[in-house]
Amino acid sequence: MTEAATRWRTPGAPCWVSLMVHGLATTQEFYGTLFGWEFRPGPQQLGPYARALLDGKEIAGIGQLPRDRHLPIAWTPYLATQDVDATAEAIRSYGGTVAVGPLDAGEAGRLVLASDPAGAVFGVWQAAAHLGTALAGTHGTPTWNELVTRETATVGKFYQAVFGYEVEAVVSADFDYLTLHADGRPVASVHGVGHALPRDRGAHWMTYFEVEDTDASAHLVTELGGHVLKPPREGSSGRMATVADPEGAVFTIVRSPR
Repeated sequence: MTEAATRWRTPGAPCWVSLMVHGLATTQEFYGTLFGWEFRPGPQQLGPYARALLDGKEIAGIGQLPRDRHLPIAWTPYLATQDVDATAEAIRSYGGTVAVGPLDAGEAGRLVLASDPAGAVFGVWQAAAHLGTALAGTHGTPTWNELVTRETATVGKFYQAVFGYEVEAVVSADFDYLTLHADGRPVASVHGVGHALPRDRGAHWMTYFEVEDTDASAHLVTELGGHVLKPPREGSSGRMATVADPEGAVFTIVRSPR
């Protein structure tokens, strides 16, 4: 087990990110060129599915939506648990919705797809053979997950109750922000944006991917048929840009401070 895999398995910590799309082959080509990912087949319980790899280590998953399903195309983080059935019960108890599962993904593990009380979709993963993302800190790897929602107070209490996070709030009149800690370290954040929440997306989780060069990667996104939604800019976590792939899945690319 790599250090990254060990780190991501902390209960409550994001351990995997997955994307469901209509065009599996074209999406693989987009991310393969952008991030240098290679692909191999993964569990097929929810239809055709491939795992993305860097240097032979598993990074993320991309699956194909059934033709008759018209769901939002979005990156979904999976939060680690040691008992997915108990977590599913807690999600329901505290006002969330369990949409899929609990179900077994072959020998890989056991999963749930759910949404929080504000409607943001997330997954829960109980690892067996598949531990989750096995590499961190290099180009093309997930580096952070942030929940973008209307306000943090209610939804923060939901995640705290379900996953046992310690919560650190930024106290500011004009900034509504929580950092979620698991086992004493920050693992994710919640950003309340009020009426700036996109009407077409609602509350959602945003995945950040590490890149070597934010500006060059943003340019490559457009060359590959994607879109730059917020151009490269300096932020607290490095130089970042918000982009979308050709099917509209939004994510953030960031060059973290070295």
